Amino acid sequence: MNVLSLFDGMSCGQIALNRAGVKYDKYFASEVDKYAIKVAQANYPHTHHMGDVKQVQKSYFIDDPIDLLMGGSPCQGFSVAGKQLDFNDPRSKLFFEFIRLRDALQPKYILLENVRMSKSSQDIISAWLGFQPQAINSSTVSAQNRYRLYWFG
Repeated sequence: MNVLSLFDGMSCGQIALNRAGVKYDKYFASEVDKYAIKVAQANYPHTHHMGDVKQVQKSYFIDDPIDLLMGGSPCQGFSVAGKQLDFNDPRSKLFFEFIRLRDALQPKYILLENVRMSKSSQDIISAWLGFQPQAINSSTVSAQNRYRLYWFG
C-alpha cells in the first residue's frame, strides 16, 4: 500500500499507521514546515518528501499509485476556539488541495482529520467528500481531551 499524507507535520500519519499495525510500502509526505520535516526525516528516513501541497502533481505517482490519501488540512480558520473565519481564511482553502489530489489520484481510501467547526463548514467539507465525519475525542487514545472530526471512506 502506498500512502500520501498531506499537511504531514512531523509524520503523525506514520506514527498512527505503525501503532495500528498497518503495513505500507511507500509513504509520501507533503509538508512545508522545515522543523516538522526535520523531525520526520530523523524518525522516518525513508519518507518521500514532496514539499508544498500546491505543487504535488498526479504525474509524481505514475509508478507508485496512491492507495491511501490522508491529511489534516490547516484548522485555524475552522476552529471554534479561533476567529471562525471558515473558508474565508486562506489556510482553510488548502482543504481544496486535498480534493484536487483525491480527484486526480483516485485512491482506494481517504482519511481527513480536522477540528470541531461550524456546522456550515462541516457540511461543505462533507458535501465535497460525499459522507459525514465521525467525532472522536482524542482522550480515547492520548492524554489530550480534544474532539476531532474524521472523514474516512
